[in-house]
Amino acid sequence: MAYVVTEACIKCKYSDCVEVCPVDCFREGPNFLAIDPDECIDCSLCVAECPVGAIYPGDDIPAGQEEFVALNAELAKQWPSIVQKIDPPADHAKWAQVKDKRHLLER
Repeated sequence: MAYVVTEACIKCKYSDCVEVCPVDCFREGPNFLAIDPDECIDCSLCVAECPVGAIYPGDDIPAGQEEFVALNAELAKQWPSIVQKIDPPADHAKWAQVKDKRHLLER
């Protein structure tokens, strides 16, 4: 099963993970990154690169984050590919440890 970006990424959108992905499976939205499950090869390189711990194997999602499996698949079909690291939003540090951000996800 593919890796999945979870709630911790919302409004942080660090893109360190993008640079290590050998198959360019990341997609970029306004304030969140998603992984295309059809492109992901389960290499796990992205997991260690995420400074907020937002990426998990699809079969090991933390409790309460299960909806992000389907959400990544849905958004990956809508959003463009991102293949190079970009600067995170200006206020990213303020959001790094905030919980319960699902309602802030911009499509």
